[in-house]
Amino acid sequence: MRNVSFTRRAVLALPLGVVGLAGCASTDTSARYDTGYVEGSGVSTEIAVDKRGDAYDFSGETFSGETFALSEKRGAPVVLNVWYASCAPCRKEAPDLVKLHETYASKGVTFVGVNVRDEAGPAQAFEQKFSIPYPSIPDRDGTIMYALRGQVSPNAVPSTLVFDAKGRVAARISGLADPSILGAMIDRVLSE
Repeated sequence: MRNVSFTRRAVLALPLGVVGLAGCASTDTSARYDTGYVEGSGVSTEIAVDKRGDAYDFSGETFSGETFALSEKRGAPVVLNVWYASCAPCRKEAPDLVKLHETYASKGVTFVGVNVRDEAGPAQAFEQKFSIPYPSIPDRDGTIMYALRGQVSPNAVPSTLVFDAKGRVAARISGLADPSILGAMIDRVLSE
């Protein structure tokens, strides 16, 4: 009988405990992430040159109406960032990606975004707000994400891939990209 009494007290105390925990929750809405996507934790993966798979290719029309083809960028690294406008970590990493683009564009590194959710309006508003200098391709139907499946495919939003000069995936960050880690990845690919 004692266990039953304890169980009743525990069940009755549970709602009060939940209310107490809810009171400890952050009220900072900027820290809340949209739950409509898989959020990565910033885990990085690098692939040794001799372990990389085949070259990838995809193409698409950017939000500005130009055609982008990964195969046309062979000979230099490409940094691909998967994003969408209301993704909180995407908004947080955008200024760092702009700075990295400024650092590496003169070294021949191409940056491109792949937007997995937005229509042109929200995507272009995001690009304007954060002064994104590189193009983005809409991929609402998942065609590009499907083309990138394989050894180290984008598995979260945001995700950032670094392709080597041969078009093979050399590195990936799943989640918010730490600019120092991404910069080091680009440097290693540039030095190959």
